[in-house]
Amino acid sequence: MASPRRLLRTARQLTSAKTPLLTSQSPRHVSTTPSPPLPSPSSPPLPPKNLKPLTESQREMLSSFLRVNQAGELAATLIYTAQTPPILAREPHLRPLMNHMYDQEADHLRVFNSLIAKHRVRPTALYPLWSVLATGLGWSTAVMGKEAAMACTEAVETEIGGHYNAQIRELLKMVSEWEAEGYDVGEEFTELISTLRRIRDEELEHLDHAVEHDAQKAEPHWLLTGVIRAGCRGAIWVSERV
Repeated sequence: MASPRRLLRTARQLTSAKTPLLTSQSPRHVSTTPSPPLPSPSSPPLPPKNLKPLTESQREMLSSFLRVNQAGELAATLIYTAQTPPILAREPHLRPLMNHMYDQEADHLRVFNSLIAKHRVRPTALYPLWSVLATGLGWSTAVMGKEAAMACTEAVETEIGGHYNAQIRELLKMVSEWEAEGYDVGEEFTELISTLRRIRDEELEHLDHAVEHDAQKAEPHWLLTGVIRAGCRGAIWVSERV
């Protein structure tokens, strides 16, 4: 058995030995420039979508959807703008709720303003009239009290929720017909349906908030909500056409 001293001397000799790292056939200088990546097989291009052109009646229907939705969201922002000062003067704890509902309506209006401009849809010619009526409705119900203001929201959002549901059903019917005929559905059309669903859900959220905050305690509830709902239906019908 070798002595420890001999093993230590052997180890020193091994560590001090100059063993060549490269063979004599290797280049003197090693390039640090990274090699170009190997070409990857290119993926085949996606086939173009087989989209069916809109008919004239479908274009008119979509234009009426955007026109009436823009008008409705404008009215909603004006209602909340007029309601907020009288309500907060007596119910300051409702500020977060009023701000939340207004902010969502303002976002809805921005969406439809953008879509109206993008698709060159003519806005309703009754903008000035709806602006005056919406402001008057918001202010008068707020002056009547929190319950009346919430009943106004309940009535408006009931009609608006049903209105958006009807639009979504029409668009889904078009999608089903296209798919049955072997056509694809464009991303823009799919995104429109998704946007309408989101906005509808937020409008129905406002309806829930109104009921939770004593909308149905307004007197007389049936008359107040009935008149407002009838007015909304009339405004929707006119705005779709004018």
